[in-house]
Amino acid sequence: MKLFFAPGACSLSPHIALREAGLAHELVRVDFATKTTSDGRNFLEINTKGYVPALELDDGQLLTEGPAIVQYIADLAPQTGLAPANGTTDRYRLQEWLNFISTEIHKTFGPLFRPTTPSEIKDAARAQLGVRLTWVSQQLAAKPYLTGETFTIADGYLYTVLRWGRMTGVDVAQWPNLAAFVERVGARPAVAAANEAEKASRAKV
Repeated sequence: MKLFFAPGACSLSPHIALREAGLAHELVRVDFATKTTSDGRNFLEINTKGYVPALELDDGQLLTEGPAIVQYIADLAPQTGLAPANGTTDRYRLQEWLNFISTEIHKTFGPLFRPTTPSEIKDAARAQLGVRLTWVSQQLAAKPYLTGETFTIADGYLYTVLRWGRMTGVDVAQWPNLAAFVERVGARPAVAAANEAEKASRAKV
């Protein structure tokens, strides 16, 4: 499999999932400015949506959208516990978290990265994030991970978006439970390896 990624982007979530699952994969960096890949291809010819993540499967098919990709990865390695079995209530709870992170946190960060966003819109986005992150912090008050004692793909996704706080004026330190969560997840060997690999890819440019 090939994961098309950009350092610091939401593609870190499936990158973490691949390493947690122990699945062989190749990383292909995407330059957003030129829409070219590190192996010399036009990314728009690979993924017409023009953004990462995108996962090229072994049979040549392309899978896009982070929540779908991480569930696919988790289902390839069910023994890891990255996702509960399909058809169970626990699986729907996981999907509940993936959808919440995607729509209520991930997308709310979007305006904060755009230099053309008016300051009042950015302030409103930060306020909305404050409400959502306060709620997530409460959910983590008595458990290490979102669904309990087991790390799942939802945790990798939340970790990925929480790291954007330091770049956008949303200080996660104001929520001790979230700050502890970021530290806890970041210390996992697979997560640390993903971060190091993406850091190394920056150095090659």
